[in-house]
Amino acid sequence: MIQFIDLFGVGVFAVSGALVAGRKQMDLFGVVVLAVITGVGGGTLRDLLLGVPVFWIHEPVYVIVGTGGALAAVVLARFRTVGRLPLLVADAVGLAFFCVLGADKAQQAGAAPVIITLMGVMTGVVGGVVRDILAGEIPLVLRHDLYATCAVLGAGSFEVLLAVGAPYELAIWAGLLSSLSLRLAAIRWHLGLPSVSL
Repeated sequence: MIQFIDLFGVGVFAVSGALVAGRKQMDLFGVVVLAVITGVGGGTLRDLLLGVPVFWIHEPVYVIVGTGGALAAVVLARFRTVGRLPLLVADAVGLAFFCVLGADKAQQAGAAPVIITLMGVMTGVVGGVVRDILAGEIPLVLRHDLYATCAVLGAGSFEVLLAVGAPYELAIWAGLLSSLSLRLAAIRWHLGLPSVSL
């Protein structure tokens, strides 16, 4: 189940990367590159910091799935106009999947509790940050709507539920749904943290 969720997350984030590349009118190579980087970027940094083998180097299926997600987005865009909302929803799904899976991998690596949550947030956020920077946009994580907070909620919920002895599958799905629900609510109602004046 975990590998399926992981592959699905890569595919969804790759679609979001491809949609951004399409809006910037990149060529097919640029679309694929941006999509794959978006799909594997957060997990790559997580694995490097945890000192474990980088997941996609040993399992190239992740790169294949990312490429497939990019091509699927290109085909879809040929038949209908893709607005901004599908990009935000795809990104929200990818964020929810990756923040929990990142926390799970850090937990399996024996990381301290605060690092588990941090690795979950990093896994969920970094791919989208790299995508937006390469596309010349302000990263979603730096905009007003709740974003990184959603990853903190998802990774933290997963970690807390495991700590109190909840079943593993329950912890996974609770983390996913809590992160996704908050992010979708933030998109719908433009929820954000209060601004700070210094």
